[in-house]
Amino acid sequence: MEVKLLRANIADAKEIHTMQVEAFRELLEKYQDFELNPGNESVEKIEARLQQSFTFFYFICIGQQKVGAIRIVDKKEAGKSKRISPLFVLPEFRGHGIAQKAIRLCEEIHGNENWELGTILQEPKNCYLYEKMGYQKTGATKVINSKLTLVFYEKKAADRT
Repeated sequence: MEVKLLRANIADAKEIHTMQVEAFRELLEKYQDFELNPGNESVEKIEARLQQSFTFFYFICIGQQKVGAIRIVDKKEAGKSKRISPLFVLPEFRGHGIAQKAIRLCEEIHGNENWELGTILQEPKNCYLYEKMGYQKTGATKVINSKLTLVFYEKKAADRT
């Protein structure tokens, strides 16, 4: 299955929002993190991000079908890390390596070193995905509530796993 990225723009904010709410619904219900969970963000917040010169939002596509999205924060400053925030695949398309392929495509576009991200420590599949892609835990964590802790990752050197 061929995964492609399609650059999103401000006109796509509502579609991204709808997909993001669906993709993060289960995690929002499970962890009750109403402040940080992308599934609880407003359309206006997505619109504001799409207007940032350093934000690159891409739909993740299989053929013509949009199955998720990934946002890259890339200020294009030498030695500065790029950030993945958020990355999501709709529930019915998970488990097929789509997220891995989307990350690889973003690394091809934005360079394959100096990356960072945060994910949910209590979600082993998320942690496994990033570790499999060559990301390493920084040692930093942030407790959000009694159910949820964020764990932070980085990928410094070019590592094509």
